Amino acid sequence: MNKNDIVRLTIEDMSLEGAGIGHTDGVTIFVKDAVVGDVCDVIITKVKKTYCFAALKEVVEASPYRVEPACPNARQCGGCQIMQVSYEKQLEIKDNIVASNLVKIGGYDRAFVDSIREPILGMTDPLRYRNKAQVPVGVDKDGKIIAGFYGARSHRIVPSDDCKICSEKSMNIVYTVIDYMNENGVSAYDEATGKGLIRHVLVREGKATGETMVCVVVNGDKLPAADSLISHIQSVEPSLASLVLNINTRRDNVIMGYETRVLYGKEAIRDTITLTNGDTIAFDISANSFYQVNHDQMERLYSKALEYADLHGTEEVWDLYCGIGTISLSMAKHAGRVIGIEVVPQAIENAKANAKLNGLDNAEFYCGEAEVVLPEIYEKMSRPDVIMVDPPRKGCDTVALDTMVKMQPNRIVYVSCDSATLARDLKYLEERGYHIQKYTVCDQFGHTMHVETVCLLSKLHEAKHHINVKVDMDELDLTSAEAKATYKEIEEWVQEHYGFHVTNLNIAQVKQKHGIIERENYNKPKSENSRQPGCPEEKVKAIEEALKFFQMI
Repeated sequence: MNKNDIVRLTIEDMSLEGAGIGHTDGVTIFVKDAVVGDVCDVIITKVKKTYCFAALKEVVEASPYRVEPACPNARQCGGCQIMQVSYEKQLEIKDNIVASNLVKIGGYDRAFVDSIREPILGMTDPLRYRNKAQVPVGVDKDGKIIAGFYGARSHRIVPSDDCKICSEKSMNIVYTVIDYMNENGVSAYDEATGKGLIRHVLVREGKATGETMVCVVVNGDKLPAADSLISHIQSVEPSLASLVLNINTRRDNVIMGYETRVLYGKEAIRDTITLTNGDTIAFDISANSFYQVNHDQMERLYSKALEYADLHGTEEVWDLYCGIGTISLSMAKHAGRVIGIEVVPQAIENAKANAKLNGLDNAEFYCGEAEVVLPEIYEKMSRPDVIMVDPPRKGCDTVALDTMVKMQPNRIVYVSCDSATLARDLKYLEERGYHIQKYTVCDQFGHTMHVETVCLLSKLHEAKHHINVKVDMDELDLTSAEAKATYKEIEEWVQEHYGFHVTNLNIAQVKQKHGIIERENYNKPKSENSRQPGCPEEKVKAIEEALKFFQMI
């Protein structure tokens, strides 16, 4: 296989980046813009030892899942990787990627994963869903100011006057800023030289309130003719609530700087979410605040998290990576106390203000990295009933995970934006006594490969919902190791995870192997000459895994 070879492929699958996957002569080929089910001719663009990358040359036979993208820039822009795939198929692909990661990385059995998977939460309409547009500004080869989105794996701006997953209002505002720049001689930032003023235009919307914020990110400390910019924006958005200037003079690709100044209106806009139980929570959102970009799906995601938390008014809930308090305050209405932890100081101030805004005095917030603050707070406070985590893409730090296990909450609700790190963390927690009960995938980002997942984990005794076991009197003569799990619980754990039955004798033999003292009636032959059958190796392994799960060995 050589570069520029033309190959005919049948696309068999989709990669995590949204490329089609095909095979020829034992070589895996990743094809941008291809759809599972396509028969297509592709041009090899890069050759590796065991795989290649290719560009789509021609679709010879279109997949039944192929659709015409809603956006003419879909193939050039890096924002929507799979807009050429029908939305129903997108949901299936995402759902299966999460399940596959739980199997391959988490180590769970596929049948088990399928048994605990709840139906994916898809969008009613996968277009115009974003409440935030973050649009880079630059110049083309002719020196003309342009705005759009970066091409895939590049910082090359693909001009776009209408992003189909952003609102029309936000894109109108962006191009009104471009008009202001042209009329007032305001330059666009050039990444290559580090010169020029305006780098990005960010538009945030309160979907429930209609309030709009515009943030202009500049490579400097002031904006010329600010009154003219205000007038331009108000001409297309009369209800403008906030115009802020963000200072970012760094030579890197981080969008926002550390300093933000108000040019017009207030420093934050307000939005509300309404959960499926009817609760309404209000939030003030600043330019730097983390706030889910899909308002309607956020309501469904947080409703599911609240459902999994199973609160009855008295529980203590700890929310790690709490941001501006969106999940914390959703829980606070149904908990005795909520404690939130977040590394960003401004977010903590926002969270405290949002608690006050909603009249919730049972929510406390602490600033710092979860892996640092969590152990410190744990030493001073009581054990939480529920721990809620919504970490960044990298997942949870092992120090945080270890502290969570040490705190022994009844339930852990884990919200994740990366199913690979989710699976890794679930495996870590599973090995330390927390068993996944169920999970739901929620599509927050239609036409992209990104997806959110919410999982419920419980300690096994709770997961079994109070199993009733008949106890003989000699059952009360337990060692400390035996007291951690009954024979019935071990038997059911093996059945659930390995799909076969083990006997009390099997369990007793393995426990004896590991030095756990057994009661006479389980392990002693009826006569000195009788022979007990040996425990098969596969059952030994399964029982040992159960004993590890119950922390008995």
